[in-house]
Amino acid sequence: MIKCISCGQEYNLNEIIYTCKECGSILEVIINPDVSRDVFACRKNTMWKYKEFMPVDESRIVSLEEGGTPFIGCHKLGSDLGIDLYVKVEGSNPTGSFKDRGMSVGITKAMELGVDTVGCASTGNTSASLAAYAARAGVKCVVLLPSGKVALGKLAQAMFHGAQVLSVEGNFDEALEAVTALALEGELYLLNSINPFRLEGQKSIGFEIVDDLGWESPDRIILPVGNAGNISAIWKGINEFYQADFIKERPMMTGIQAEGACPIVNAVRDNRMEIEAVKNPETVATAIRIGAPVSSLKALRAIYESDGCADTVSDEEILSAQKMLARTEGIGVEPASAASIAGLIKLVEDGVIDKGEQVVCIVTGHVLKDPDTAINACSEPLNVKADINDLRKVIRSR
Repeated sequence: MIKCISCGQEYNLNEIIYTCKECGSILEVIINPDVSRDVFACRKNTMWKYKEFMPVDESRIVSLEEGGTPFIGCHKLGSDLGIDLYVKVEGSNPTGSFKDRGMSVGITKAMELGVDTVGCASTGNTSASLAAYAARAGVKCVVLLPSGKVALGKLAQAMFHGAQVLSVEGNFDEALEAVTALALEGELYLLNSINPFRLEGQKSIGFEIVDDLGWESPDRIILPVGNAGNISAIWKGINEFYQADFIKERPMMTGIQAEGACPIVNAVRDNRMEIEAVKNPETVATAIRIGAPVSSLKALRAIYESDGCADTVSDEEILSAQKMLARTEGIGVEPASAASIAGLIKLVEDGVIDKGEQVVCIVTGHVLKDPDTAINACSEPLNVKADINDLRKVIRSR
């Protein structure tokens, strides 16, 4: 069933609905499968390994083999920080971000419902993923992007996969308001994270983390927060495995936002359950440049219920962490992804994270999502003659 997280009103799984008709709050899917974790053991390593926990018809699955992403022990960086550090590399998904998990479930549900047009507002990654999965399913795709605010790698993906790309004069929050209105008129099926089926796919990150750790929970999970769906989804997945008695402990959920787009952090600092929207969010991390996250209530509950925390990082800290992760551990991520690493470093320095903690950082998108920022962070290539003596001098002078 679908249930309102505020008033508890229940709805049918096959009803096209985005918010509660009674109170206007956001919704979540409730599923309680009765299975043993042994059933997962010999299955292919994608997110559909956990299909019993996905509320869609498995015979209709639309998939690009998403999930099963690398879970990398970052021992050099972890040793420097005095912690046991792992990084979950979501940029290895088919379109280069974690959005593919939710889009696989969301498009599958769209096929069950018989819709012919899907749509979203996006800062980039959602549009890239939706366009690919809509192409896979053979349905029309419409995406609204804030004009001039989307990294080129993401814009190219949405266009190349055949979406109708509309550049909106306004920010992400305004684009989302517009596309939601179109969805409520029946023009399209909305697949932003306000759609509860999106988060059902993204919760599989939580499944994989505890599976990768031998059915143990880490002490803490740190991730970037933009529209706030991912931190909510991962906490939901962790809780479903906890309630199924697959794990005995749960992690502290830790959300990181950019200083120029931090409504959730502001709420946590004031111990509030409601956010105050940031009217003109700004950060180099375009994927989290969101001032009015639709899943804020779910995110705040995840942080409070898990005894977690939230903090901000500057653009300078984000770009420094992005480069450090690439050059220390060989993991290339877009700026928003590096917010989790920047936040980790700050929380260790501030004494919030204890020495010896086992920490998992989620890095949400591939470095090639935003090639311009990556190039601008580096020195230009040296022009050298194709002469062995000149080359030797340059190499030795480094």
